[in-house]
Amino acid sequence: MKLLVTGGAGFIGSAVVRLAVGRGHEVVNLDALTYAGRLENVAPVADSNLYSFEHADIRNRAVLTRIFEDHQPDAVMHLAAESHVDRSIDGPGDFIETNITGTYNLLEAARAYWTGKDKAEDFRFHHISTDEVYGSLGETGLFTEDTPYDPRSPYSASKASSDHLVRAWFETYGLPVVLTNCSNNYGPYHFPEKLIPKVILNALHGREIPVYGQGLNVRDWLYVEDHADALLLAVEKGTPGRSYNVGGHNERRNIDLVKTICAILDEKRPRDSGSYTDLITYVADRPGHDARYAIDPTRIETELGWKPSVTVETGLEKTVQWYLDNPDWWQPLLNVEGVGTRVGTG
Repeated sequence: MKLLVTGGAGFIGSAVVRLAVGRGHEVVNLDALTYAGRLENVAPVADSNLYSFEHADIRNRAVLTRIFEDHQPDAVMHLAAESHVDRSIDGPGDFIETNITGTYNLLEAARAYWTGKDKAEDFRFHHISTDEVYGSLGETGLFTEDTPYDPRSPYSASKASSDHLVRAWFETYGLPVVLTNCSNNYGPYHFPEKLIPKVILNALHGREIPVYGQGLNVRDWLYVEDHADALLLAVEKGTPGRSYNVGGHNERRNIDLVKTICAILDEKRPRDSGSYTDLITYVADRPGHDARYAIDPTRIETELGWKPSVTVETGLEKTVQWYLDNPDWWQPLLNVEGVGTRVGTG
């Protein structure tokens, strides 16, 4: 299969690219290389004759049309997005332009291409989204594919909008789409503005480890390579018009997650004195901070046969070790705004 992967130099996108090439798929990586997109993320497969790169922005419809014509993909895996909630609070415009307008442009370019191929039945447009579109859960319950949308941040609202566009293009034009909504990802190559890598790097540099509120917000954590496996399965075997929730069965409170990372670091890279937990600092909560996310992945497990393989304990240890082993990857990022410091205070 020949895959056009948008956002393939980002965190989740690069995991998809690496896994897809490793499994023998041809991959065209389309990425605008904004602050979070790095070609270093796909360096392990960059020399493969199955891999090619297009430096392009999904907001540019003409370029998208050319890329479809040049590469003739069998499927699109759409991961290109602005994805950091805190940044969406400070500057929502980029999220509207990329996540909504960019998705519209890609849908139209894909529809024109698919129509030109006599509406090939085996073509797929796979839209990758987030559980944040569902809003916030109480202490019990799980998000299913039938949970009503209730986004609470500019980021999640923009992703909800893109989900609705994708479904509309299926219902109105018959474009064969598949949607997936995932829980929080973590693992190697995670841009260090996000919680887990920020905790690791702040700890290693002796900086305060900020925890929003009392750290009681709950997330379901999904190891990124498990997610990439689910995404490839969905694009190959998912039913057109169907959506699939992808979760890790790994709910943890933020404070417990942070303390687990500190304990791993205490063992692997001990401080001169004390524990890394001494660096934990409670800060004012994020505006519109959802209390709990939890995914019910029954549909993808029963219909497509996928299950997560990495527990959060094993995944965190692997992730911490990766950051310890790869300072050349993260050191150039330490001066990027939002890395090690707080953004999105409203």
